[in-house]
Amino acid sequence: MGGHQGMAGAGRDEVAGMVLGAWDEFLARAGSVDLDRRSRLPGWRAHDICVHLGCWDDHAALADLIASARSGGRGTPPDPDAVNARVTAAHRDASREEVLAALRRNREATTRYLHEEPTELDTAPTVSVVGRLPLLSVVLGQAYELAVHGLDLVSCGAEPPSAAVLQSGLAALTDVTGALAASTGIRGRVTLATPDGGWGFAADGNGWQVHRVPAGVVEGPAVEGAADLLLDAASGRVNPVPAAARRRLKVHDVGGLLQLAPIVQQVPGIPGGPILQLAARTVGGAGGVVGRLFGRGQ
Repeated sequence: MGGHQGMAGAGRDEVAGMVLGAWDEFLARAGSVDLDRRSRLPGWRAHDICVHLGCWDDHAALADLIASARSGGRGTPPDPDAVNARVTAAHRDASREEVLAALRRNREATTRYLHEEPTELDTAPTVSVVGRLPLLSVVLGQAYELAVHGLDLVSCGAEPPSAAVLQSGLAALTDVTGALAASTGIRGRVTLATPDGGWGFAADGNGWQVHRVPAGVVEGPAVEGAADLLLDAASGRVNPVPAAARRRLKVHDVGGLLQLAPIVQQVPGIPGGPILQLAARTVGGAGGVVGRLFGRGQ
């Protein structure tokens, strides 16, 4: 994986603060709620959310990713739904102490990677749930998951994620989208903009670069909205179309966003897919030709 490699190229110092900060905050939020409370995710309690983020004897996601990177990124991407179903079922009756300990183990595994593994692994490809990505980008992807699941825990009584964690989640989302754009051969740029600033990527034949965007700057293809809404839309927690109709989400340069259509076609479960589908709806409507390209029209 030569050329620019997004946040993996930025190095561990920047990524470590985002990921470990997100872990620390999520651990505090998880420790403050009743894990038996039902969440906004159908069929999932706070317990299940935390179980699938933990490190268990039968589920050590980071160790598997490191092993994949060491072997040259060979293998088939796992099915996240199948993995989640297996892990949550296996540990459905785990005690509160066991669940919180599993979360701490995953945080500790991330810390060990960032401090002990050779830096050459950061840009080595590993097989993630959305395909082959640099290992450090996948590690940063934890920040996206922790931000989204931090928002899920709000429905269980937790405090909302901080602005810093939401921005880290957006950085991870931007990085993965840029990586998939580059791997698909797409040349273009996209920004996720919030009132507090945001993140953008630019992809070309030499990889992808990720950059912070100052507050008030929205240039080129972009989706603009509150950070929590962008993450909820990207993860499929909310339908972005009504949010756009109410101007809670604003789409800029729809044509530029539509250049990312091949990503959604090749990786249907990509984080951020619903936002890209929003661009299709904006142009073609629910039954339009462009909408059908994304599988959303009838």
